[in-house]
Amino acid sequence: MTTDAPRPGTVQCLSPSGMHRMAYVEWGAPDNPNALICVHGLTRVGRDFDRFARALADRYRVVCPDVVGRGRSDWLRDPNGYVLPQYVADMVTLVARLGVESVHWLGTSMGGLIGLTLAGQPGSPIKRLVINDVGPRVNPDGIARIGEYVGKPVRFATLDAAIDYITLISLGFGLRSRDEWREITQSVLKPDSDGFILHYDPKLALPLKAMTPQLAAASEAALWKFYDQIQCPTLIVRGEKSDLLSRETATEMTQRGPRAKLIEFAGIGHAPMFFDTAQIAAVREFLLQA
Repeated sequence: MTTDAPRPGTVQCLSPSGMHRMAYVEWGAPDNPNALICVHGLTRVGRDFDRFARALADRYRVVCPDVVGRGRSDWLRDPNGYVLPQYVADMVTLVARLGVESVHWLGTSMGGLIGLTLAGQPGSPIKRLVINDVGPRVNPDGIARIGEYVGKPVRFATLDAAIDYITLISLGFGLRSRDEWREITQSVLKPDSDGFILHYDPKLALPLKAMTPQLAAASEAALWKFYDQIQCPTLIVRGEKSDLLSRETATEMTQRGPRAKLIEFAGIGHAPMFFDTAQIAAVREFLLQA
């Protein structure tokens, strides 16, 4: 079996509204007991990690899921289920499918919050954690920016029009060429008649839009509680120009809970995408430390 190309898979998960299928791709030797799970941001997909996964596949079985409601995964019958507890439960099911005792974790934005929550559970399978450009306290300006485009119906007549749109809403990724933007655009499109639409369920924006100041405060308190319970070595990655993870919050994360190590990437906003070899090397070094 080839180990230098992604292998697709699915796993059945349970929500209060019934069963749903979560899709993933995996890289590296399928019998490698050293598993690394990479989880994407709110409107992205597991294929965001293709370059990173190729670079780590010599040491890990790298598994990159499409969180439910995105990519090749099913959409939930009840959109109120697009929340962290459901995502965490799905990842527990994925870990069980892999048949490993423990995992390492890289999570970008939403994927970082999923990892943070799972790592903060007693007996968590996560033994080394990378949280990419997010924390228990998120900047309201960043949430407002994301809320401006999430869930809005958009359709593109051409691939170039889609690339222009993804570039506009994702400038913080800091990609360097049209080809790189093309790569991350193609993975989040679905053919629609003679054009393209985005790959995710627009209703996943409903829980975000229903967020009140009171709910936001309760969510932050819960996330700090989980963060403070993390026992594994933890790395915080921050884009220097991030509008979601402030430097103050990132610094606080180095001083409490797992007392995470912090690295920042200059000239990047929300969020580093690990296309750059220096970004990949920094995370690889942390993950492979004895």
